[in-house]
Amino acid sequence: MTLGTPERPLRVAIIGAGPSGFYAAEALFKSEKALTVDMFEKLPVPFGLVRSGVAPDHPKIKNVTKVYEKIASNPAFQFFGNVTIGKDISVDELKQFYDALIFTSGAASDRRLGIPGEDLAGSHTATEFVAWYNGHPEYRDRHFDLSQETAVIIGQGNVAIDVCRILSKSVDELKQTDIAKHALDALAESKIKDIYMIGRRGPAQAAFTPQEAKELGELEIADAMVSSRDMQLGAICEAELLLADKGHNRKNMEILKGLAEKGATGKARRLHVEFFYSPVELRGEGRLQEVVLERNALSGEAGKQKASGTGEKRILPCGLLFRSVGYKGTAMPGVPFHESWGVFPNEKGKIETGLYVAGWIKRGPSGVIGTNKPCSYETVEALLADLDQLPGCEQPFTQALLDLLKSRQTRVVSFDDWRQIDAAEVARGQEVGKPREKFTRVADMLAVLEGTPAAVSV
Repeated sequence: MTLGTPERPLRVAIIGAGPSGFYAAEALFKSEKALTVDMFEKLPVPFGLVRSGVAPDHPKIKNVTKVYEKIASNPAFQFFGNVTIGKDISVDELKQFYDALIFTSGAASDRRLGIPGEDLAGSHTATEFVAWYNGHPEYRDRHFDLSQETAVIIGQGNVAIDVCRILSKSVDELKQTDIAKHALDALAESKIKDIYMIGRRGPAQAAFTPQEAKELGELEIADAMVSSRDMQLGAICEAELLLADKGHNRKNMEILKGLAEKGATGKARRLHVEFFYSPVELRGEGRLQEVVLERNALSGEAGKQKASGTGEKRILPCGLLFRSVGYKGTAMPGVPFHESWGVFPNEKGKIETGLYVAGWIKRGPSGVIGTNKPCSYETVEALLADLDQLPGCEQPFTQALLDLLKSRQTRVVSFDDWRQIDAAEVARGQEVGKPREKFTRVADMLAVLEGTPAAVSV
């Protein structure tokens, strides 16, 4: 019997409910093949980093979930929330129920700096801080010592700027966003006065986008400060800015020049955007007290310049540090994994016949939300090209899978269940003037579905 026909619809499982997962589902539905798509997510709630990664003060970016909701409304789509692959059910077991698996599990860990003192108390990954203030249940109980006066962020991508902005903003600037209540309460007591965002290369190479850079100059209680020394570019950097693909770098330079000219205006907090430094050591007795930085110089041709240490050192006292030097994927039992790259090794999304991958776990942590659409479409194209080679699963019945999960006491959350949780969060938010007040514990999310009092956790 031919897969993808009304007589035998193609059965696809997507593991991960973030953007790449939904775009993969969309591509499958547009294929005009007869098929069903079941999407698995370890949390009871969908949308991945759109929910737990996008900064709370960037609500417009989150509107993309309306697209995902439309995809989920397809009759051939089912959501299996609160199901952890590798714990509630293995990859090998999934193969019994599906003809093909697409992994869209993202990049959940961070790359390390690889320097002495990296694991001192007070040294954190940006990932855990972002997940904490966005209410991710796995990070809800993390503690960050906001009684320190100086915080350092290593890295200059958009995530690093998000961290800087959240630390730089007043409660009044944040209280009408969907930031988690526990984070808002902690930030209200923050004693941080100086925030340093450190980049190893120069302003011409900064990885953040112009929109993010522009917002640094619009903070109510923090001055964004850039050294005029750093803005004096060499000939190779000037040439680099003229390259065709450096449009956003040119815009960044104009914004940074404006910040350098404006300087300090006497606001309560200061955000220092610093270039040409790399951390070489974190020091402290029992906990972080200072970071040792080394001045860098650039070498190489325009567009390919590398930073290397000059030997000139600088000691910066700080009690709180966030590493934001890139995400990295994590292994999943039953799937090949490239340890150093942090991805599932693949060829245009194909791991092997029947196993496919899309998103950051396919290509590494690059691009914005929209970048995942062509990535996922490419993967689905590879899957459909294999249609005649797929052997077909042993049990092409979703109900059999549901019965197995039920026998293991796994409470599967459907998309209609998620809509209930969503409505409850929005209602909670309306009570306090926020777009939503997220549930930050899985038990509270499930309590909504059981009709019992929820949101008891604070």
